[in-house]
Amino acid sequence: MKFKPANNIQDLQYFGEFGGVNPSISDSSTYTFLSAKTMFDTFEGNTDGCYLYSRHSSPSNLYLSEALAAMEGTETANVSATGMGAITPTILQICEAGDHIVSSRTIYGGTYAFLKNFTPRMDIETSFVDITKISVVEAAITPKTKMIYCETVSNPLLEVADIKALSILAKKYNLQLVVDNTFSPLSISPAQLGADIVIHSLTKFINGSSDTMGGVICATTDFINSQKSVIDGASMLLGASMDSMRASSILKNLRTLHIRVKQHSKNANYLAKKFEADGLKTVYPGLKSHPSHEVFKSMMNEEYGFGGMLTIDTGSLEKANALMELMQERNLGYLAVSLGFYKTLFSAPGTSTSSEIPLEDQKEMGLTDGLIRFSIGLDNDIERTYQMMNACMKEIGIL
Repeated sequence: MKFKPANNIQDLQYFGEFGGVNPSISDSSTYTFLSAKTMFDTFEGNTDGCYLYSRHSSPSNLYLSEALAAMEGTETANVSATGMGAITPTILQICEAGDHIVSSRTIYGGTYAFLKNFTPRMDIETSFVDITKISVVEAAITPKTKMIYCETVSNPLLEVADIKALSILAKKYNLQLVVDNTFSPLSISPAQLGADIVIHSLTKFINGSSDTMGGVICATTDFINSQKSVIDGASMLLGASMDSMRASSILKNLRTLHIRVKQHSKNANYLAKKFEADGLKTVYPGLKSHPSHEVFKSMMNEEYGFGGMLTIDTGSLEKANALMELMQERNLGYLAVSLGFYKTLFSAPGTSTSSEIPLEDQKEMGLTDGLIRFSIGLDNDIERTYQMMNACMKEIGIL
C-alpha cells in the first residue's frame, strides 16, 4: 500500500488523563519513583513506562515524537528545542575526531557554519559538493567518510537531492544518509526512499504559526536511544531539550499540516508559473524548467504538491530590498526570515539566512545578491496576491 504520511498521523489517538481529546501536558521537570531500584534501572537505560527527568524525555514530548515518526515512517523519533538542536547532536553522535562528512554545498546557513567552522575544532572535516551530481558526491567520499548530509530541497537555492540515488551510494560505502526535510514535509518522505535519519526544524511548516522553535530527529530506535543515553548520548548531554508546553502546542498544529501544505503548494505553484511567464528568473521544483523537476516528481507524495518555497532573482540587492519593503507596506507579507507561516515571508538569503556562507562560496553556488526567497502563505485569493505583487514589481522597475 502506498505510504500515506498524513494518514499515519491521523490514525494516532491520544486521551488526556481525564478523558480529554488532547493529551494532558506533563508540567513537570522531574518524576517520582515508587522504589529506589526503579530509579536505578531507569538510569541504566531500562526506561520503559518510566520518566526520569524532562531533559531526557517527558510524556508530552513522546506524544509529539511518536506522531512525527509516524509521519516519516521511522521506528521512532526524538524532539529537540530547535532545528539546530536536532542537527548538531545527530552529526556529533555519528562522527568523532578524524572522521569526514560529505555535505551538500547549499544548506541552511547555520548548518553550513557548524560544519565549516565548528566541527573542525573536533577534527571533523567536511567536503561541500553539488549534491545533485551523484558522481561528484561519490568522488568526495574517502575512507574516513561517515555521513552524507543534505536537504531534500535545499535552502535557499531549492536544489533537489535524489534521495534514492544517494541512499544507494550511502549503502555502497556503509555511510549514514542524513536528510533535512524541513522544506518538504509530507511532499517527500526521505526514510521511505532510503534515508537513514530524517531531520526537521519544527519551527517552520510543521508548527506553522511562527510562535515557537523546535526540531526532531526521526530514525531507528537504536539510534535515538544512543542519542538519549545518559552516558554518551549527544542529545542528552548537549541539552537542547524541548519544553513540554511547546511539544503539546506543536502536536496540535501538526494535525492540520496536510491541509496547510496543500494550500502552500497550490499557491506557490500558481505564483511560480505567473512569475516565470512574466520573464522573471524563477526557481520552483514544480516548474518544468527546474533542473530536478523530474527527480522531485519521482519521489513526491503527489497530493501535497511541490511545496511552498520559491525564489526569484531581481537582479540586484537594491531592487530586492525595495521590492520586499514595498510588498510588506502593502500587506502582502513580512520581510522576515523563517518559513511556513500563514502569511508570505520573504528575505534576501545572501544577507540573512545564508550570510554565514562566505561571499566567494555564495558566488560559486549561484547565490546572487538579487535573490529573494519566498515562503508562500495560505492566501485564499492567490490571483489577487499575484496582481498586487506584479504591480509592486513594475513600480520598482523589475518588470
